[in-house]
Amino acid sequence: MEVRWVTGFLDSPAREVEGFWLAVTGSTLSARRGDFATLLPADGDAYLRVQVLGSSPPRTHLDLHVLSVRAAAGEAVPLGASVLLDEGDLVVLRSPAGAVFCLVPWDGEVARPSPVAWPGGSVSAVDQVCVDVPGNAFDREVGFWSSLTGWARRPSDLPEFEHLERGEGLPLKLLMQRVGSSRAGMHLDLACDDVDREVARHVGLGAAVVRRVEGDWTTLRDPSGREYCVTGRSPSVC
Repeated sequence: MEVRWVTGFLDSPAREVEGFWLAVTGSTLSARRGDFATLLPADGDAYLRVQVLGSSPPRTHLDLHVLSVRAAAGEAVPLGASVLLDEGDLVVLRSPAGAVFCLVPWDGEVARPSPVAWPGGSVSAVDQVCVDVPGNAFDREVGFWSSLTGWARRPSDLPEFEHLERGEGLPLKLLMQRVGSSRAGMHLDLACDDVDREVARHVGLGAAVVRRVEGDWTTLRDPSGREYCVTGRSPSVC
């Protein structure tokens, strides 16, 4: 399966948190289509969306944009995915460890947006989706995502992480993380050139700090309760 574009979805029980993510990313909100809307960047093609799911707690999921949704679903199921919803041009699936993702048609997106430069000189960008995987399912889950996307596995310096080498020009990387939960989920990561300054900006917008790993990343919680991370990876190479 050839992944032509990737979109990160922020699913929330209400719209109130959307303003927070608009401010965090420096984007504007598109016209709403049903329950979802797109975060429009200042340049390039959009790759983040918000969705109201009133019956679901805050979560993050991934859309993979492909040339043929039907063919891609036909590849995903034998690899271990299960179909949750099939609407023809949209198929919602669950990975072997329980992470929800969607297959959608590619609409010609090719231009990855530039990182955002903030007043004061700092720079940041949402550039990664982290798949949080129960430890006993980790190897199978990493193998599933690598086989599904065709992206090669790359070890990390830290044993609880593993990277997948994304396709050229795509806006979001995939990071796999071993966690202690019983089912897999996803969260967004930001790259920035100054973690302390970026975290302070988010806190000023309404986020709360969950934990700090000095020199590497800080985990925060947005106003709806969804966790995400600000990392010290360079946004200039994201």
